[in-house]
Amino acid sequence: MNTKELLQILACPKCLGSLQAMMEQNSLAGLACQTCKALYPVRNDIPVMLVEEALNLDQWRRDHPAAEEQH
Repeated sequence: MNTKELLQILACPKCLGSLQAMMEQNSLAGLACQTCKALYPVRNDIPVMLVEEALNLDQWRRDHPAAEEQH
């Protein structure tokens, strides 16, 4: 399943809002919710969509300045 398809079927588990792909070095690093300021990491090509595992989006962006948002 490609990233665009994932974004069409997945929603933020906390607020049910839309997600944006965060790309780093041409691979999907996480799915971001702008409303919650949360980043759901991708591990072994699998998005971890657990609220408990979410990272702070602002902090993640500071730690990963080369990451780009994909719409």
